[in-house]
Amino acid sequence: MNKPVKSVVAGIGFIGPVHIESLRRLLGIEVSAISHSSITSAEKKARELGIVNYYANYADMLEKEKPDVVHICTPNHLHYDMAKLALENGIHVVCEKPLATSVKQAEELIVLAEKKQLVHAVNFNIRYYPLVRQMKAIREKGELGAIYSIIGTYLQDWLFFATDYNWRLEPEQSGESKAVADIGSHLLDIIEYISGLHITEVFADFSTIHPVRKKSINPIETYSGKLVKASETVDVPVVTEDYATVLLRFNNNTKGVATVSQVAAGRKNRLSLEISGASKTLQWHSEKPNELWIGNRDAPNTILLRDPSLVDAAAASIISYPGGHNEGFPDTSKQLFKEIYAAVRSGTQPAEPTYPTFKSGLRELILCEKIIESNKKQQWVKI
Repeated sequence: MNKPVKSVVAGIGFIGPVHIESLRRLLGIEVSAISHSSITSAEKKARELGIVNYYANYADMLEKEKPDVVHICTPNHLHYDMAKLALENGIHVVCEKPLATSVKQAEELIVLAEKKQLVHAVNFNIRYYPLVRQMKAIREKGELGAIYSIIGTYLQDWLFFATDYNWRLEPEQSGESKAVADIGSHLLDIIEYISGLHITEVFADFSTIHPVRKKSINPIETYSGKLVKASETVDVPVVTEDYATVLLRFNNNTKGVATVSQVAAGRKNRLSLEISGASKTLQWHSEKPNELWIGNRDAPNTILLRDPSLVDAAAASIISYPGGHNEGFPDTSKQLFKEIYAAVRSGTQPAEPTYPTFKSGLRELILCEKIIESNKKQQWVKI
């Protein structure tokens, strides 16, 4: 039997354990260690997850564990330095988005990764819902027709109350944007991924619903859903956006709009995309990920259920279970990592990777920077 691929994970908030659980569902991968800035938190989480080794120092983890792959699941401002150190030490990198906090940093990481001939990927896992890939296949086959319009939203409510707080609200950790950089990056990525179009101009308008939030004295994990008592908080001014709408222009003169909100009551994690073409309209959203709505003008509308026997081969390749046996969010990372680790076992990045690479991360940073610029200027900005 081949030697297992050895992986380590930096970051133990919401998404780090998601990576670990997904990796454990794949054969031939050993997650040997985790790291967190607090050794107490690292030890506690390691015990919960059944991982033997844990570190407070990321560099120590890389040096002592000598992993094949590192998964970077930390706050955004740490991504660049962590990815750079791993690449310099010949370690393949899977990084949460955003890849870095500036375009320049992302460009440097791409140059380094290519020079070292290492596998590099960004966790745009939304691409790995089978019906997202089915939408892409329908468009590629010409069954959608020329695209008339694209309407995308990503709505959540985990920052709905003024007492909801997270490190993503702090620019020194998350960067200059919050909602657009956090969930908007996923939305913009699949808009271009499915449509095959490129965004060429943006016009953005941001809104900060809670200009002052109440930060808990005690740490609270992302999506924990805990309500905090006012007596246990301190007031913190907020400058990043809770809501944003971005008008989009594409390279073929198609128009579109993307709206993101993390203060939409009742929307737990709903990415919705509707693409209208000359032949039909496709609509899908992540809270019912196993259904694809197909709209027609001169025939009944239909619902396509996720079923490997009913979809395109490209979509079927990321389905593990028969129709009626639903797959969702945890399966997207599993399917993404399956493709990444096939490349890791080959020893180098493929010439044409099927998974999102650092270049995908760079693309979203470019879009985000231009969207921030547009909001400041309140005018159209070219990409």
